[in-house]
Amino acid sequence: MQKRKLLYIGNKLSNSGATSTYIETLSGLLQEEGYVVVSSSSEKSKVLRMLAMIRTVLQHKKTVSKVLIDTYSTQNFYYAVIIARLCRLFSIPYIPILHGGKLPDRLNKSPKLSKKLFSKAEVNVAPSRYLFEAFSKAGYENLQLIPNVISIAELPYTLRKETKLQLLWVRSFSKLYNPMLALQIIELLLQKGYTSSLTMVGPANDGTFDRCRAVSEEKNLPITFTGKLSKKEWTALSKSHDLFINTTNVDNTPLSLIEAMALGLPIVSTNVGGIPYLITHRINGLLVAPDDANLFVEAILQLYQNPTMVEALSTNGRTTAEGFDWQTIKHSWIALLDS
Repeated sequence: MQKRKLLYIGNKLSNSGATSTYIETLSGLLQEEGYVVVSSSSEKSKVLRMLAMIRTVLQHKKTVSKVLIDTYSTQNFYYAVIIARLCRLFSIPYIPILHGGKLPDRLNKSPKLSKKLFSKAEVNVAPSRYLFEAFSKAGYENLQLIPNVISIAELPYTLRKETKLQLLWVRSFSKLYNPMLALQIIELLLQKGYTSSLTMVGPANDGTFDRCRAVSEEKNLPITFTGKLSKKEWTALSKSHDLFINTTNVDNTPLSLIEAMALGLPIVSTNVGGIPYLITHRINGLLVAPDDANLFVEAILQLYQNPTMVEALSTNGRTTAEGFDWQTIKHSWIALLDS
């Protein structure tokens, strides 16, 4: 049976130097399942991106069965509001896909716009228990939990049996993700007399990259800044590392964290947003309070001194990640899109 035609609205900015986003991952996977997926937009300018999204809806309004809308908490929230309004105007079922650790705050900041956007959706897809529960508490019932997806076959597993403090950090350089904390962590490890190194992978976003690099050079820290890498490139790089650190102040369930678990990297992460819904402390990772280098270093040294725990986190992390594989998750998407 021929699959339906879908329209997917979101930020396709990887060709402009930004991190690859969910629209780029999910669109390709749905196409592999036989769906025709039209997506928008890759315009770098926010104004041109919005215009391209509107134009795409107008062009395909009579031929698509559903519209998927990546929905975030920041300025991109208004893209979703405008596109959803168009969908209602033309009686096209639409499905917001919820993203970002601060999206629950948007429900309070913009209650009227949020109610129109989310209550009139065919369903709101929450990729984490964290967002599902937040929207449920806000009174929304048209919710479905469909986790973020990875392709486990693209993420070769390496069992870590110890850590030599070869740290890896993967995220865009944004104040929200607190990359400066990673510099404080490596500096503190060195001050304590440990030999360690840090590789930071990700594109510049808000000026944080330049500040981090300047501090690293000033203090002569053993940090490598790779800039943006493809998934294939950074997963290959991960083989020479034995610990993944996640320093963010606000988060949902980032794909980079799930992918790191799939690769067998033990994880030390801040205990914020949706992270504790993904990581169980001392089972498949270690959790610490945000913005505290001392707590991070204490957790890292626990692993350094306990190879048995390293191996357990590596093994359990891979098991957790396998639950996010497309071959497992796709059945939920197909059932939703074909209904």
